[in-house]
Amino acid sequence: MASHKIKIRRLAASLCSGVWRGDAVRDRVTRALHGGPPDPARLTARLLLRFDAHQPPTAAEMEAMLAGDAEVRAALDRSDDPDLPAILLDPPVMHPPADRRISLPLPRIETWRDLRQWLGVFDGELAWFADREGRQADVVEPRLHHYRYRWLAKPAGGWRLIEQPKTRLKAIQRQILRGVLDRVPPHPAAHGFRRGHSCRSHAAVHTGRAVVLRMDLQHFFTSVPVARIGAMFRRLGYPAGVAHLLQSLCTHCLSPPLAAAPDGALNWEQRQRLRAKHLPQGAPTSPALANLCAWRLDCRLDGLARRFGLDYSRYADDLAFSGPHGLVANVDFIEGMVGAIALEEGFRVNHRKTHLATRSQCQRLTGIVVNARPNLDRRAFDRLRATLHNCARYGPAGQNRDGVADFRAHLAGRLAYARWLNPDKARRLERLWRQIDWPSDGD
Repeated sequence: MASHKIKIRRLAASLCSGVWRGDAVRDRVTRALHGGPPDPARLTARLLLRFDAHQPPTAAEMEAMLAGDAEVRAALDRSDDPDLPAILLDPPVMHPPADRRISLPLPRIETWRDLRQWLGVFDGELAWFADREGRQADVVEPRLHHYRYRWLAKPAGGWRLIEQPKTRLKAIQRQILRGVLDRVPPHPAAHGFRRGHSCRSHAAVHTGRAVVLRMDLQHFFTSVPVARIGAMFRRLGYPAGVAHLLQSLCTHCLSPPLAAAPDGALNWEQRQRLRAKHLPQGAPTSPALANLCAWRLDCRLDGLARRFGLDYSRYADDLAFSGPHGLVANVDFIEGMVGAIALEEGFRVNHRKTHLATRSQCQRLTGIVVNARPNLDRRAFDRLRATLHNCARYGPAGQNRDGVADFRAHLAGRLAYARWLNPDKARRLERLWRQIDWPSDGD
């Protein structure tokens, strides 16, 4: 005879499949329990009261609810029928997004076969790229791995690991990005990695304010809880199996022998984060997923800012608050609240990078000065002007002191950035640019 735990698990699996609607749920309860007891109508009412009326629970949530229901426990304990509860095999369906006020043009994907056809891959490829057997963490052959690794030194010290998906997986992730993630808007306070927004729009929110508070999230991508990624896909209406596959295609666990970290680059905590499933920094889907999974963080920080009459925005892992001079008196409390909220949402604030600047100081966000208007930093502007002046006076050949491969394109990019931030101020630089005698391609 099946144990009580097995019966609960069998009943939960049967009730979670199919359409999550009152009449459909009641029909599944009736069929699974052979008409009762417990009474199907009463159990259905409790299920719909406990869970979202439009979004089915996970199997674990359903098991926990059924295990704590006195009527279900009593009915299963009294029954000697080995076929109770019955195993139902209703096909999974895609549900509408939880927020029915928003119509998202998402592709309809209800089974792994639908996902395979939508991505244009074979059965074995889908299982291989999703790493369903969890082998990637133990792979030691680079040719069998899905990613290439590159270590970059941070300007402020330390190292950053860039995990670049190989060609086939990158194409799959780009399909998920364009077909699903780009169609879901993140929180309005998020300015990074989204169309129509940039570091300039992030800085413009805080331009001309009396006080600007800048904070930083530590290990932003690897801090995103992986379970939240799967939950996000489920909130978009995808069945649990499809959501888990999409989550697996967008996350990665590191094989330490292949990463070849520089000495002292990672502490124990960072190594554990990379060895577990995480958002790889370098995958096309990671920025959009990080934005969507930080929705609750943005909501709570935006609410905190409004409570104190402040403005809030986030550019990737950079948090910014600005407001009147009263922010100076409340900065310690606000910094503590931001740190506590971030911890509750799975993130961590790097308090050593917290910086408060008043109007009498240089207020800088993502490298942009915001005292009066988004502007280039004075030292950066002076260095660029001096370089252009020397190129015009002495020729560009002797000014490439850093050995840049294409010095002309390098300077043109810096000039375009200055023009993008402040066209009026950049006109002086453009006059110097026009005076430079660049050598022809044949020289």
